[in-house]
Amino acid sequence: MEDGQAWTIREAGVDDAAALALIGAATFLETFAGILDGAAIIGHCAAQHGEAAYRAALASGARAWLAEACPGGAPVGFALVGAPGLAAAQDGDIELKRIYALSRFHGTGLGAALMARAVEAAAGHRRLLLGVYARNHRALAFYRKQGFADIGTRQFDVGGKLYDDLVLARPVAA
Repeated sequence: MEDGQAWTIREAGVDDAAALALIGAATFLETFAGILDGAAIIGHCAAQHGEAAYRAALASGARAWLAEACPGGAPVGFALVGAPGLAAAQDGDIELKRIYALSRFHGTGLGAALMARAVEAAAGHRRLLLGVYARNHRALAFYRKQGFADIGTRQFDVGGKLYDDLVLARPVAA
């Protein structure tokens, strides 16, 4: 931890699945409440942000980094990378599946620090891909600042309702 920093980051393991699930659901709700359908959010979080989903992702080779508050070690954010599931993916790509931080930690450098871990993990791959809600302007500005560019679109299922996402990519340095 750097002087005055409110968080630390460490690589997460299968035993951290409950913390990842808590942050995943909390940040998804915090980001999309009042924007997306409430029942769809609940359904999505139950299916995609449950502890079992994170255990399965990590057991299948995904890697995650967990941000924890200082002091106390409460989970406040994470990044998760793994095999791409995007139609725009090509051989040699890897996907940033999730990068989440509680809004209280926005502007602290946490997002950039988590992104740095994801980019480091992508070494040896051609591109780092991600999907993002097309109207999440704050996230889009952050990703573009991090060197991502639009490469396509997709429909993203949130609890049985479809929403428009942009697919972005950035080259990975060898």
